[in-house]
Amino acid sequence: MKAGNHTFGVSEFLLLGLSERQEQQPLFFGIFFAMYLITVVGNIVIILAIGSGPQLRTPMYFFLANFSLTDLALSSTTVPKTLVNIQAHRRTIAYTGCLSQIYFFLWFIGLDVFLLAVMAYDRFVATCHPLHYNLVISPRYCILILTHSYSLTHTILLAQLSFCTDNSILHFCDLLPLLKLSCSDTYANQCVLTYWGGALTILIPLLIIISYARIVAAIVRIPSARAKWKVFYTCSSHLLAICLFYVKDWVATVMYAVLTPMLNPFIYSRRNRDMKRALGRLLSRRALQSPLSQNLNSDI
Repeated sequence: MKAGNHTFGVSEFLLLGLSERQEQQPLFFGIFFAMYLITVVGNIVIILAIGSGPQLRTPMYFFLANFSLTDLALSSTTVPKTLVNIQAHRRTIAYTGCLSQIYFFLWFIGLDVFLLAVMAYDRFVATCHPLHYNLVISPRYCILILTHSYSLTHTILLAQLSFCTDNSILHFCDLLPLLKLSCSDTYANQCVLTYWGGALTILIPLLIIISYARIVAAIVRIPSARAKWKVFYTCSSHLLAICLFYVKDWVATVMYAVLTPMLNPFIYSRRNRDMKRALGRLLSRRALQSPLSQNLNSDI
C-alpha cells in the first residue's frame, strides 16, 4: 500500500484487553464497573451539590462543577466500551468509532488541563487579590475553542493515515498507539503532537507553577499561623488533583482514564466545609422527597 493512498486496510481495530485468561475477566469487569460507578455517582453528586447551594455560586465552584463534568465525560468515553469488551469474545472497535473515541478523549483531557490552569489562577486571584476576585471572567468559551481545535486537528490528521495488516491496540483508542500502527507518513501528526504537547506539558504547568509561587509568597507574608493554614487548605485539594493528573505517565493510561475521575470528587470535598454542608443538604432533601419518607409523613 502506498503512503499517499488515504484508504485504509482495516475496517476495525482489535482490542487486546487487560488479560487473555478468561477466568480473570469477571474480576477485571467487577473492578472497572465498581470504579466507573463510583466515578459517575461521585461526580454527579458534586455537580448537584454545587448547583443546589447558593453559597457555592462562585467562580471556584463553577470551575469545580465543570471539572467534575469533564471527568465524568472523560471516563464515559472509554470505560463503557472497555466493560463491553471484557465480556465479549471478540473485542473490536470500528474504525470510525476509534476516531470518535480519540476525538472526545483528547477533548476532555485538554479540558482537564486548561481547567486545572484556570483553577490555579482562580486560587491566585482569591489569595493575592481578594478584592478583585468577583471580577474574574470565566474563560470557558476560550477553553472549549482551544481544546476543540486540538482534538479535531489530531482526528482529521488520523483520518488521512493508512493502516495495514497490524490492527491490534491495547485497551482503547489512544493517539500514540494508532500512530505506531500506521504504515503511512506520520510527520504532520508528529508536528501537531509536538506543538500541542509542548503547550499542554510545558506552558500550562508553567502557568500553574507561577500561580502557586505567587500564592506561597502571599502565604509567607501572612502573620497568623492559623490564617496561613486556612489559606493553604483552600489550595490543597487543587494541588492534590494536579499531582494526580500529572503522574499519569507513571501509570497505565487505562488506569488514568478510570482512577483520576473517580478520586477527584473525594479530593475536592474532603476538606471543604461549604461542599460538605451542600452535600448534607442535598442528601437530606433527597431523603425527604423519597417515597418512604412521604409515606411515613402521611401515616403520622
